Parts: sequence; structure tokens; C-alpha cells
Amino acid sequence: MAGVKFYNVKKRDSVTVDEGKCHKVIYKKKTTKGVQERYAVRAKDNDETNLTKFINKKTFDSLKCPVGK
Repeated sequence: MAGVKFYNVKKRDSVTVDEGKCHKVIYKKKTTKGVQERYAVRAKDNDETNLTKFINKKTFDSLKCPVGK
């Protein structure tokens, strides 16, 4: 199974988390031009650090992890 690469701020290093342990999130923000959507992948590292990586829609659609909160 492929992994998703994150940057862990606490460790100050890149970490890879399996796709099965990640979940996809869509952040919606209301602007004057309409609703802006930002796509991200979230996970927790083995030291319980929350990890977030913003990605483009094409990458978002290609990932096999579930959509979560």
C-alpha cells in the first residue's frame, strides 16, 4: 500500500503514513466570489501529532483513503 508523505513539525522531519491510516478532508470557505474548496489529507503520527497536507483535486481524487471529518 502506498504512503502519504507529511512534514511533522514536532520532529522537524518528513514522515510517511500508510494511506489506510489517513482520511481526506474538504475545507469550504465562503468568499465574495463564492465558495472556495481546499483539499487535504489528515493523519496522526505514531507520537500522536496531528498531520495535515494540502493537495490538489487530482491528487485528492486519486487517493484511496476514506473521506472523513
